[in-house]
Amino acid sequence: MLERIFDIDNPVWRAVDKIGKIFLLNLVWVICSLPIFTMGAATTALMYSSMKLQQNEGYWYKNFFHSFAQNFKQATGIFLIYLLAGILLVADFILGGQQGGTFGMVLQCGAGIIAVPYLLSLLYVFGVQAKFVNPVKATIRYAFFVSLHNLKGTIQMVLLMALFIWVNTLTQLANYLTIIYGFGLIGYCMAAYQRKAFEKYIKPEEDADVSGDFEKPEKESDEYFLEQNRLAMDGGREKDQLEGKIGKGNEED
Repeated sequence: MLERIFDIDNPVWRAVDKIGKIFLLNLVWVICSLPIFTMGAATTALMYSSMKLQQNEGYWYKNFFHSFAQNFKQATGIFLIYLLAGILLVADFILGGQQGGTFGMVLQCGAGIIAVPYLLSLLYVFGVQAKFVNPVKATIRYAFFVSLHNLKGTIQMVLLMALFIWVNTLTQLANYLTIIYGFGLIGYCMAAYQRKAFEKYIKPEEDADVSGDFEKPEKESDEYFLEQNRLAMDGGREKDQLEGKIGKGNEED
């Protein structure tokens, strides 16, 4: 009886171990995000290490800092792009409200239309950056396409984020719990949706040796991924270089 209780493979202990690791990931993410401009690299590392934690691969801290260092430059650039775009969208909404009339309505409607792909791509962009090798422009574009081709998961992610934000508007206690644990937990949940979405575009037999290409969707009009987009190398190794070209379906659009 005692052996079962203290067995490290006991489901209870495994759950406690995972809860503890999510707490530590939250702590490291908060610390690494303090300079603000490093938030993109920290979020990419959180997505990567959360995916690995779900698959019980490697040590959480090695996965986090490996991804943080490897993706720092590009993830920071992506974060700054989204930050600037977000500021401009908010400014348009505010300016449109102040202007009023037809001009103000046009400003707000335009900002609202742009905000849709902005928010949808934002849900996936750091997961794409963590998992695949692409230029910045392609990473953002693919993040948006993944959100559209996985609508069920995307809707669930939107609802989850809305719930997370709503809970944090209720009491200060929720804010404290978020700082202590919430960011790591929401990152872990979002990584689960993203990992499931990414599996659709990776050939299983090639995923095992970490050098797989995206599988082409059945319809030619949906061939939006690069034909030879390499997976991020695991186990502390570097990512492969990008190869390939845009699918014909995307060129025709």
